[in-house]
Amino acid sequence: MAYRVVVADNFHYLADGVQHEVFATLELAIEAARRIVDEYLASAYVPGMGAEELFRSYTAFGDDPYVVAAGSPEVIFSAWGYARERCRDMCGSHGLGAEPV
Repeated sequence: MAYRVVVADNFHYLADGVQHEVFATLELAIEAARRIVDEYLASAYVPGMGAEELFRSYTAFGDDPYVVAAGSPEVIFSAWGYARERCRDMCGSHGLGAEPV
């Protein structure tokens, strides 16, 4: 089965996503999606920034990759949960709630 990484733009959230790449395994597709999130977070992070501030920046301006199996509309991986986790790792958990947005 093939897995598609589709990238939506958080800034233009109503626009359709653009196919990024197709992978033979789910693991490779999720790794690619996570890399897209990590690249944005690394570019937006400022020392001393709080996790909530970084997460807000991501959800406002970052790319939002998601993974779907070819021929299926069901989203297997969504970036927001991963981004929330990475923001905590990078900045500490102070001020960032556990509930998904």
